Amino acid sequence: MRYRQFGNTGLFVSELCLGTMTFGGEGELWSQIGDLQQSDAERLIGRALDAGINFIDTADVYSEGLSERITGQALKNLKVPRDDVVVATKAFGETGSRGANARGNSRYHIMNAVKASLQRLQLDHIDLYQIHGFDPATPIEETVRALDTLVQQGHVRYVGVSNWAAWQIVKARGIAERHGLARFESLQAYYTLAGRDLEREIIPMLLSEKLGLMVWSPLAGGLLSGKYGRDTEAEEGSRRTTFDFPPVAVERAYDCIDVMRRIAANKGVSVAQIALAWLLHQPAVTSVIVGAKRPDQLDDNIAATRIELSAAELAELDTVSALPPEYPGWMFERQGEHRREQLAQSRQR
Repeated sequence: MRYRQFGNTGLFVSELCLGTMTFGGEGELWSQIGDLQQSDAERLIGRALDAGINFIDTADVYSEGLSERITGQALKNLKVPRDDVVVATKAFGETGSRGANARGNSRYHIMNAVKASLQRLQLDHIDLYQIHGFDPATPIEETVRALDTLVQQGHVRYVGVSNWAAWQIVKARGIAERHGLARFESLQAYYTLAGRDLEREIIPMLLSEKLGLMVWSPLAGGLLSGKYGRDTEAEEGSRRTTFDFPPVAVERAYDCIDVMRRIAANKGVSVAQIALAWLLHQPAVTSVIVGAKRPDQLDDNIAATRIELSAAELAELDTVSALPPEYPGWMFERQGEHRREQLAQSRQR
């Protein structure tokens, strides 16, 4: 297991992060994703820690708070030293209360949400506190100032964001820099071979601003697990048959799976491992969040860290999964060609 610098901080996290969305199964949505109870969740967390994973991600909305409770109790039962694990959670949605202020990114909601998460997790601080979605009703400055308050109070070590656009993140970072406030250090976002939309605007921004990237749903909701394909009938009850998310361009995804199957067969590994290995080869990626229902699934995911993809294999995967040209990207390519050549030549001297 390798450890990577977390954004532009002195924190180091494992290249795989254990996701806890499969814990609890409380509520109609979450029961479709997983319903692991305490003992099974502890078995997974123990296996992850033994493999060198030091990063665990949850959210207050997962199973309506039960995922946080299970995670916190597992860390306590397993007697995990607090400094040995980086715990991340998120806030935005409703957990229990359905009042007018029970969701969003207002100071009111954030201050209430963090106290509830700390209680459920049985922790005195959260290492990474992430805003789970964009709130059009709350000024970005209000959110940034509320998060800074949590850092100053010691409830939170670092702050991050999930599912925001590039301009929103840069605006928030600008506000933080102007006022000397805690800044977003990471983005948690969807990114796979079957969905490379992040490369249009967000990844260039992350690299420019030195933000960490945590990848959620790295197998595209199970689509890249090896169970699916153009000529493959999905098992009844499998995730994509009950919860068709995230959306993908299916035909392009099937083209990717065809290439992934061949590379996986040549290496004697699973298709899922190739999907994860491709992500681990991407320069912008800090940590890939993996979730599992069974220990063998987790073991298969962990094994992806040992796979080295050749330059030829990466090029083939990049080609088959390439995004269609989109403005202004194709204009950047056209207008910047000469200057890129000059830059490349200057670096060769």
